[in-house]
Order: sequence, then C-alpha cells, then structure tokens
Amino acid sequence: MAKDIAKVLGANQSRDGYMEGNGYQVTWTFGHLCELKEPHEYNPQWKYWSLGSLPMIPPRFGIRLKQDKGVEHQFKVITSLMQNADSIINCGDAGQEGELIQRWVMQLAGAKCPVQRLWISSLTEEAIREGFQNLKDQSHYQSLYEAGLMRAIGDWTLGMNATRLYTLKYRSNDRSQGANQVLSIGRVQTPTLALIVRRQQAIENFVPTTYWVLTTLYRDTVFNVVMEEEEKEDSQAEKQEQAKTKEKTPKGFKTREEGEAVLEKIKDLPFTVKKIEKKKGKEAPPRLFDLTSLQVECNRKFGYSADQTLQLVQSLYEKKVSTYPRVDTTFLPDDVYPKCGQIMNGLKDYFHLMDRIKGQKLRKDKKFFDNSKVTDHHAIIPTGQPAIGLTEAEKKVFDLIARRFIGIFYPDCLFETTTITGEVGDIAFRATGKHITDPAWKVLWSTSSDSADTPAEEKLLPEFVKGESGPHTPDLAEKQTTPPKPYTEATLLRAMETAGKMVEDEELRDALKENGIGRPSTRAAIIETLFRRRYIRKERTSLWATPTGVELIGIIHEELLKSAELTGIWERKLRQIEQRQYDAHQFLAELKQMVTEVVMEVMRDNSNRHVSITEEVAKKSKKK
Repeated sequence: MAKDIAKVLGANQSRDGYMEGNGYQVTWTFGHLCELKEPHEYNPQWKYWSLGSLPMIPPRFGIRLKQDKGVEHQFKVITSLMQNADSIINCGDAGQEGELIQRWVMQLAGAKCPVQRLWISSLTEEAIREGFQNLKDQSHYQSLYEAGLMRAIGDWTLGMNATRLYTLKYRSNDRSQGANQVLSIGRVQTPTLALIVRRQQAIENFVPTTYWVLTTLYRDTVFNVVMEEEEKEDSQAEKQEQAKTKEKTPKGFKTREEGEAVLEKIKDLPFTVKKIEKKKGKEAPPRLFDLTSLQVECNRKFGYSADQTLQLVQSLYEKKVSTYPRVDTTFLPDDVYPKCGQIMNGLKDYFHLMDRIKGQKLRKDKKFFDNSKVTDHHAIIPTGQPAIGLTEAEKKVFDLIARRFIGIFYPDCLFETTTITGEVGDIAFRATGKHITDPAWKVLWSTSSDSADTPAEEKLLPEFVKGESGPHTPDLAEKQTTPPKPYTEATLLRAMETAGKMVEDEELRDALKENGIGRPSTRAAIIETLFRRRYIRKERTSLWATPTGVELIGIIHEELLKSAELTGIWERKLRQIEQRQYDAHQFLAELKQMVTEVVMEVMRDNSNRHVSITEEVAKKSKKK
C-alpha cells in the first residue's frame, strides 16, 4: 500500500524505512507495532498469577512497542519523520483496526503536528488520487478510534482476568490431566466455542421421532397428503421456537395405524383434480458480498477456510482488482453508481455475460444501492482493473465477486409456480411445481464451471385439467426426524454474524448483524484460535468440540462469558460508540463492573470442579 501511495505522490526515492520525493515522505507500519501493556507493567505484583490479585484493572491503560527488532527499527524511523514533519497524513487501513494501529503509533512517537486522514476503498491510482483530494481532519474519525480502543481494552480486561481466573480455579492439579494448560477465555472465542458445544450436545441428545408419510402417484406425479395441521396457522410462539431450533414439526401421521387406515380408505377410489393454481413470481439477483458472505460461499463451494478466504481477498485488494475486503455491508452508496459502467468495461473476460444488458442503462435498485446501509466501506466489488497475475485460488474468489457484481444489473428471474390440489374421497393431496420463464441473472451461473449457485429447482408438472379423474397408486412410507447438522465454518460464520440465530432471510439477517459477535475481519482468526487452543477439531467439513472444549463451556456458569446473544449486545455498544450514539466512558465503567462481578462469582464456587486436558486430545489437535 505504501508503494502505491508513494508512486501517486511522486515519492520515488528509496530511503531506510521510507520513500521520499515531491515534498512527501511515505513510511509504513507492518501489523500491530503497538499493543496494550502487559499486566506487570502496570503493577509488578501482577507478574505472578494469583487469585488474590484479581481483578486486574489498571486505573489508566497504556501502550508499548512490540518486542521485536524489526518493529523497533521501523518505529525509530517513523518517530524521526513524525517529529520533523509539518503535517501527517494517516493512510492506514480505512477501518476501526487500521485507525487504532496508526493512532497508537502516532501517540507513542509523540507526534504534535496536524493530522489528516486518507480514506479509500481500493488501491487503484484513481482511488488514491481521489482520496488525497478529499482528506479530512483526524478529529472526524475520533469515534472510530474510541470504538477500536474500547474493543482492545475490553478484550484485554476480560481476557486477562477470565483466563487467569479460570486457569487458577479450574485447571487440574494432575500433570497427566493438563496441569500446565492455560484455560483461555475470550470475549468472542468463548461464546463461539459455546455455539459449537451446544450444537454438539443437541446432536448427541437427539432422539428421533418416527412418523409416516402418505403419498400417491397420479400421472407420474407424486402428490403429498394434506395434513390438517398444514391448513392451520402456526402460533407466533411456535414459529419463534422453530426458528431457534431449526426443527420443523414433521408433516405426517404419528402412528402407522393412522396412516394405514387412510391408505385402506382411499386405495380403491379414483383421484380427482379439484383445483389448479398458478402464481407468477420473481427472484432478485443475489446480494453483493460482504466479507462474511464471501467466506461462507468460498467454504461452501471450494472448501476454503474463513482465514484462507480472508487472505485471498486481501491479496485481490492489494493487487488492485477488488475493493476493501473487511466490510460488513452488502450495499453500495449512490456515488459508486456512476462508476459502475467503467468497472463493467474493465471486466473484459466477462463481456460474454453482459449481452443481455449491453446498450441499456444499468439497473439501479434499492436492494443494492442504499446510502443508509453503508458505513465505513461498501460491499466487495471489482475495481475494473485487469485481473492478471492471479493464482488459481484467487481467480476462483475473483470470479465469485465479478459475477455477483454483474448480476445486480440484470433483471429479476421470473418463474411460475403451479399448485395442483386433488382429492381421493375426502382426503386432499397436493403437488407443487416451479417453472422458470425467464432465468435472467441465473444465466451468469449456468455458464460458470461451478453452477452450484443455481440448484436444479425447476420441477415441471404435466398439464392437468380441473375435474379430471383416474387411478392412482398410494404409498405409506416410514420416516424419521433428523438431528441438527454440525457446524461447518460456513454455518458457524453465519451464526457468529447473527449471535447464534440461524436465519435464511437476508433482510432479517441484516437486522441481526447489529448484535453479531466479533467483527468480519476477526471471525476467521477466532476460529483459528479455537483450533490452536485445542478446543475444537475438524472432521471433513464438520466442526466438533474436543472434550476440553466441552468441559470448559460446562464449567462456565456466567452467561455473559459464553452467551452469543449477550456478547452481541456488547458488540452493538462498540458500534454505537463508533456512531457517536454511546459514550466510551460508560462502556469502560460497565466493563469494569462486569469483570469484577465475574471474578467474585467464580471465587464463590466451592464445587471443586476441574477441566482436564487428555493426551488423546492433544495428539488429535497436533494431527490437524
């Protein structure tokens, strides 16, 4: 990024740790140069782990330079440049984390001169030039910094205290059971682990229910019996409960005898078509990608981990072919629309997919363009720069991004749904078919090497005439309810995004994002942390908690530490700080009170419970 900016500014002379020229000096950071101080740097007594020292809450938090020779050298360069500068332009990643990284560096370097902020969504030369024409004073992003700071302080305070607390209180004293193992507790990682453990327990404790389904075959079409329950509206409470459990009430007879009685009643009677209903419908193109939905899609289609996808889309961003990836919106602002034609012209490898919309004014739909739904950055889209020099994996990810972008300018897919209702005696049967009349945007995926986006959903029915009648072949089949599916990385990311509420509806999911746990940019790292700490393991695509992970969640009684919903509320407060709707000092006061209460509650536990780490678990984790 620094080289791209230096090139645009004309700073072409290489120096030790910076570029220079045309009145500018362009230097850089790598990763987090600074971090919050370690406990013993606030209080020497905190160097030693003891229950008596908890809670550790410094009266004032401070930062330090990371202990690394490369970091120390670069920081000296930065400090020298900043102390001699007339002004500073902060060109860090345009997001909460990027703001925090650069602010800490400037604070530690003792920068005194005025600071302006560069805010860009892509690294193209055009975007950089436009960004420098629209620099804003650093104060404009103060709330962004405060939100990042509170996040860091919150993670430090809860993580440091809860980890020491649970390790000292519940770690086994038996060396063979993991006496030296640290029981790591994190603000986001622990609720995420709890999601996996609870799903695992639901699967293990699942007791299947047997039911019987009656169908009949008429004119090579399978008709399902219409149960009385289907004709009634579910109560709101039932709907809510079903949404929580993802468990649907089976549509069938509760006993074989009930089913056989109906079968016997209808077997010799003719099937008569009573009603034919045809409804026209339309399906909008799929939303553009935010980081989470891209990670979900890449995991589903290619088996890429969340972290792998993040690295790939970050590389696409650095290669200037896609926009900033660490985003949580699927919308574009209105001011991007005039640039869309130019971007489309840059997608030369995809011209064959644009025949339907060539020569037409590009569609602008509120489903995709909405200023109110965009905060720091917009959805991930191509920049229009030639996609050359990409690896095979990068090509796959870019292809997804490009097709989604082209798709938003296509018309809606049109279809017709036909429902046939028939009767045998007084028993109703029903069959439904769907016929796509205009695939529209769906052709974008039917031409791709992997058209998994558009499953074979068309079910054509023969032409029926109301009143027609004839013989049929009934059948009674035994079925069983199935347990919930284990999490994959894709479904876990969705659960983190919506604080554990699994919903398919995109608008509802958007509403729940406000209370999601973690940030889009950090969720991949959280999952990797759970692997590294031997709390979870992977079997093919399924995620399972290890015995240690299960024990750890079992031993935590404080809901705040393991509830996705409660942690999601905390995340919402951090976003509200960023939006100037919530006071950072209030957040800090609530944090201190919460951590103190957690410590006191655990201290009162006299159960003598322990978490063990078995060799078997350790070996399994090493194999991963």
